[in-house]
Amino acid sequence: MMAQTGTQMSFLTLLKAKLNWLLSGTRAEQASRKMADAVENGASSGRGPYPGRGFEQKYNAASALLKERMNKNYPDSYHARLGSEGNNAYDHGEERAYATDMVSAAIAQALRNGATVREAAEAGAASVGI
Repeated sequence: MMAQTGTQMSFLTLLKAKLNWLLSGTRAEQASRKMADAVENGASSGRGPYPGRGFEQKYNAASALLKERMNKNYPDSYHARLGSEGNNAYDHGEERAYATDMVSAAIAQALRNGATVREAAEAGAASVGI
């Protein structure tokens, strides 16, 4: 047999590495498809990688539960008078926008973690201290 040079050896090593990468990628893709099929068919006992069906409805229900509390603490398009003298109105718009972002993120995260609608609403309220 002939002795292999450094270039031939590195080429074979590279070829083996690429082949292993290709085979492991194929196995991972098959496992991923199998898991997705099981989740879609309801055969999976665990939580899938995607939010469950009805996520949007649950999110909207949790938001609706918080609507009155949000309106009370962060009036929508409301200019509250801070005193009796002059025209010293206060615009709650920026505070409401920030609070809405915080509540939205908290509700979505809670639902992704398996919380009920009421638990998600409470998580949203806790995120802004209401």
